[in-house]
Amino acid sequence: MKKLILLVFLASSFVATKAQVSVENLRCNLMANPLALSSNTPRFSWQVVAKGRGIMQEAYEISVSSDSLKLADGQGDLWSRGKVNSDATSNITYAGKPLKTKSKYYWKVRVWTNKGGSAWSRTASFGTGLLNYKDWEGRWIGFDRYFPWDNEDQNRLSARYFRKEFAVNKEVKSATAYIIGLGLYELSINGRKIGDQVLAPAPTDYTQNVKYNAFDVTPLIKQGKHAIGVILGNGRFFAMRQAKPYKIKTFGFPKMLMQINIEYKDGTSAIIKTDESWKGTAEGPILANNEYDGEEYDARKEFSGWDKPGFDEKNWLPAEYVQEPGGTYEPQENEFMKVMQSIAPVSIKKRSNGNYIIDFGQNMAGWVKLQVKGEKGRKLTLKFAESLNADGSLFIQNLRDAKTTDTYILRGEGNEAWEPRFTFHGFRYVEVSGYPGTPTQKDFTARFVYDDLATVGKFESSNALLNQIHRNSWWGIASNYKGMPIDCPQRNERQPWLGDRSTVSYGESFLFNNTALYNKWADDIRYSQKADGAIPDVAPAFWRYYSDNMTWPSTLHLVVDMLYRQTGDKEVIRNNYPAMKKWLQYMESRYLDADGVMTKDSYGDWCVPPVSAEAGRGVNADQKHPSALIATAYDYYVNNLMIRFAKLAGQDQDIVGFTAMAARSKEVFNKRFYHKDGFYGENTLTDNILPVAFGIVEDENKDKVVAQIASIINKNNGHLSTGLIGVQWLMRTLSEIGRADLAYTIASKKTYPSWGYMIENGATAIWELWNGNTANPKMNSQNHVMMLGDLLIWYYENLAGIKSDLEEAGYKKIIMRPEMINDLSYVKASYNSVRGEIRSDWKKSGKTFTWNITIPANSKAIVYIPAGGANKVKEGNKKVSTVDGVKLLRTEANRVVLEVGSGDYSFNSEM
Repeated sequence: MKKLILLVFLASSFVATKAQVSVENLRCNLMANPLALSSNTPRFSWQVVAKGRGIMQEAYEISVSSDSLKLADGQGDLWSRGKVNSDATSNITYAGKPLKTKSKYYWKVRVWTNKGGSAWSRTASFGTGLLNYKDWEGRWIGFDRYFPWDNEDQNRLSARYFRKEFAVNKEVKSATAYIIGLGLYELSINGRKIGDQVLAPAPTDYTQNVKYNAFDVTPLIKQGKHAIGVILGNGRFFAMRQAKPYKIKTFGFPKMLMQINIEYKDGTSAIIKTDESWKGTAEGPILANNEYDGEEYDARKEFSGWDKPGFDEKNWLPAEYVQEPGGTYEPQENEFMKVMQSIAPVSIKKRSNGNYIIDFGQNMAGWVKLQVKGEKGRKLTLKFAESLNADGSLFIQNLRDAKTTDTYILRGEGNEAWEPRFTFHGFRYVEVSGYPGTPTQKDFTARFVYDDLATVGKFESSNALLNQIHRNSWWGIASNYKGMPIDCPQRNERQPWLGDRSTVSYGESFLFNNTALYNKWADDIRYSQKADGAIPDVAPAFWRYYSDNMTWPSTLHLVVDMLYRQTGDKEVIRNNYPAMKKWLQYMESRYLDADGVMTKDSYGDWCVPPVSAEAGRGVNADQKHPSALIATAYDYYVNNLMIRFAKLAGQDQDIVGFTAMAARSKEVFNKRFYHKDGFYGENTLTDNILPVAFGIVEDENKDKVVAQIASIINKNNGHLSTGLIGVQWLMRTLSEIGRADLAYTIASKKTYPSWGYMIENGATAIWELWNGNTANPKMNSQNHVMMLGDLLIWYYENLAGIKSDLEEAGYKKIIMRPEMINDLSYVKASYNSVRGEIRSDWKKSGKTFTWNITIPANSKAIVYIPAGGANKVKEGNKKVSTVDGVKLLRTEANRVVLEVGSGDYSFNSEM
C-alpha cells in the first residue's frame, strides 16, 4: 500500500512539474500557420514557457502529419524522429518524407527540460503553396494600354476591375486562392473582401521576383454559384513618375494571375483560373490611383453587385492575355500591411477660404476614412500634409511634386462612407474642401497603415524627454514599414534607401518583430545585385542608383549581422554570404589605391548638421561630401564582419583572405588618417568615433582619441555633430569608452542639434534633418528615421541592460549591464525576444539600487549589479552567495557579476 501511495505521489509530482512547462508561439518560416512556403523544407521554431528558475530545454520532439487527426497522440505520418537531445528552439529544418505541392500539413512539438517535460503543443499548420512554376494553371490577364480617360501625363491610371463566375456542384473539402495582383490588388468572392490586408502584395523589383498571396477560402465556396472580383491598382508596378527612364524603373500596366484550387470531399478536384473567360473594365469608380498623388473616386460610377453572381457584365470587355512580368514567383513570407489603428481628430478648424483643417495630433502614414451626406456630384477633396504654415495653411513645399490629394465625388444617396484602396499619405493635417455642411470629428478617421508587426519592446525612464523620443521613434518606424523599409511616407520619393537602415534596423528590432521584413529586404538587396557584384543604394532598385560606395551597400552586411544577433539564425548568413563576399571583392578590386586606402565613397557623413539651425536656413541638405576615411574604416569593419560570417557559414577557407585585408586596412588607415596631435582626419566627431567604434585605433593612441571625442562634444556644449554615418556608432561607443554621461547629455538635449530639438519644435515623429524646421523644403521630411542612428540600441542595451551575447546569439546568453548615470533614477524596459520576454526594471535612490529582472526559459544571463562588493548584494532577503540558481562569478570595480538562469529575480544592493 505504501508503495502504491508513493507511486501515485511521484506520478502526480511529475504531472505537476510537466504542467509548469509549455510550448507556445509555434512558427513555421517565421509565420503563424502560413498557407504558402517558398520551399518544401520548412523551418520550425517555438518558445518554451515555464514558471520557476533555471529552466533549460534539454530535448525536443517534432511531429508532422498530413492529417491533423493523426497528430492526436503526436505520431505524425511524415516526420516523427523521436526525442532529439538539443536546446534549440528555432530554425529546426524539416527532414521528413517529401512534401507535395499545393498541400496543407500539421505539426506539434513537445520538449523536455531540466525541470520536467511539456505536453504536446497545440497543433499548428503550414501549406506548401505552389512550389513549381507549372503549378500555376492560369495565364496573366490585364489591359496593356491606356484608356481615354487615363491621365497619361501624370501616370495615374484608373483601376482595372476583373470578374469571373463559376459554379460548384459537389461538397467542398477545401479551397485555396492564390493570387499575384500587380501592382496592388483587392480580392473578393461573392461580394466579400478576402483578408484584412491592404496594399498587397509586398513590393519587389518585378523583373526579378514577384510575390503571391494565398488564402483559405473554404468557408465561402459552397455548392452553388459564385463570383470572383479583383480590383487592380498601380502600386510600384506602373511607376508614379516615368519621365526619367534612365533613373526610374516602370514595369508595365497592372496585371494579374490567380487561381482557386478546390478539393472535393469525393476526392476529385477543380481549378478556377485566370483565362480569356474573365471579363474586365477600367470604367469603374476609381478614376485614378497613384502612391504619390492620391486616389480619385466617383461614387456615381459604382456598379453594385459586380463581384456577386448574376451581375450583368455585357458592357465589360473580355480579359486580355498579357506578358508575364518576368520575375520568379514567390510566396510572400513577410507580414501584410494592414490598417493597424484608427485615430480620431483632435481638432477641426475652419479657414477663411471656407475649407477645414483637420488635425489628427500625430504624424503618421495611411489615409482618411470619411463619412458624408450631400447632393449627387459634389466633389470633396482631401489634401494631406505634415505641418502647417504660420497662417494655418498646409505646409506642402517639402512634398516636392507629390499631389497627396484624394478626391471623392458623392453618389447623393443618403449617408456615404469611403476610404481609398491604392494610395497612402504621410500626414498629420488634412485640408478638406467641398464638404457639405459643417464637418464633425466623427466624420473623419485617420487610418494608420503599416506592416502587421508585433510591438516587442517597451521603454520608460525617469527622463520624460527620453520617453517622448522613444514614442516618436515608434511612430516614425511604423510609418515607414511598407513591405520594405522606406525613407519617408509623404513626398515623391518613399524609397528603400539602404543607408537609412544600416544600424537603424538594429534599433528597430527592439521595438518591432521585424525579422521577416528584414529577411525579405535582404532578398531584395540580393536580387538587385549586378553580375559583377555591384549593389545599389536603393533596393528593390526602383531607382537605378549604383553609385558604388562602402556605406550604403554594406547595409546588407549590417542587416544580416542584426538578424543573427537578435535571432541566432545562421541560415541568414549562409543565404547572403555569396552576395556579401562578391560585393566586397568588387569594391576592393576597383577602388583600393596603391597603399590600400578605399578611395570610393559617395555621400560622406550624409546630412551633418549646419553650425546652427539659422545658418542652415534655406540650405539644400542633399550635399555630398565623399570621405576616403569613412570608406576605409568601413572596409576594415566589413572585412571583420566577413571573418565572423565565414566561421558561422562554414566558409573557413575565406578567413585568411578577410583577415589579411582587415589588417591591411587598419595599417593604412592609421598611417593615412591619424595625426600625431591625437585625432583622425579633419578632427570631426565622426572621423574620431568610427576608428574607436571599429577597433582601428592603436592601443597607444586610444586615450588621446577618446579625449579628443570628449573635447569635440564639450566644445559643442554637449551636442552631437554627426550626420547619418557618425550617429550610427555614437551612443554605444561613448558608453564603451566610459563616457555614458556624454551620451546621456546628448540624448537629453532640447536645443539644436538634437532629437529633443525636434520635439521642442513640434515633431511627433523623427525628422530627416537636424535642422528640419529651417532647411530647404526640397529635403526635410518630418517623418524619417535615418538620424536615429544607434540611439534605440543604446536605450535597450546600455540604459536598460538587455543585450544578446554575440557568442551565444539570439538571447541564449544575455548580458545585463545597465549604465549608472547620475541624472537617471530609473529605467523600466522589456523586450520580447526570440526566446521570450526579457525584463529589466531598475531604480536607484541615493546609494540604494533595486533591480527586478526576468529571464525567459531556456536562457541564462550574466548580470552586472552596481555594488560596493558581493556582501552588499541581496536577492530577496538573502545574500546572493546563498541563493539557488545564482552564481557569483567575480567582483569588478563598482560591480558584482552574477550568472543566473531563467526566472524572475529581485536584486537590491548598496552602491
